[in-house]
Amino acid sequence: MLEIALTNGVRMLTKNDILKINDLPTRKISVPEWGGHVNVRGLNGTERDDYEQRVLDRNKGDKVALKAWRARIVASTIVDDKGENIFTDSDIAALAKKSAAALDRIVDVVLELSGFAAKADEDAEGN
Repeated sequence: MLEIALTNGVRMLTKNDILKINDLPTRKISVPEWGGHVNVRGLNGTERDDYEQRVLDRNKGDKVALKAWRARIVASTIVDDKGENIFTDSDIAALAKKSAAALDRIVDVVLELSGFAAKADEDAEGN
């Protein structure tokens, strides 16, 4: 009989459990400027670290860090029905020339899916 370690009635996860689960939330959103819908997923850990580094660089006055940051997020988080990215880094320059309203709409959802809204709420409650 297989024994499962329980802590307070909750199963303890193994390394395999954690690494094999798809824990990136996705949402289908309307982009009227583009005449349809897109699937958007939250940032993974590496992508969020990159985003936060760009924010830190911006706060230090590094203007280069802001170049096409919305397009970078959009390129890395719009996915097809299988969860695969539809854009690559080579598409960033073209995406950066698309509607700022459309890019902002997508970025807002990405940040929400990535826990930024929850973090902002926690920070506001702490102040």
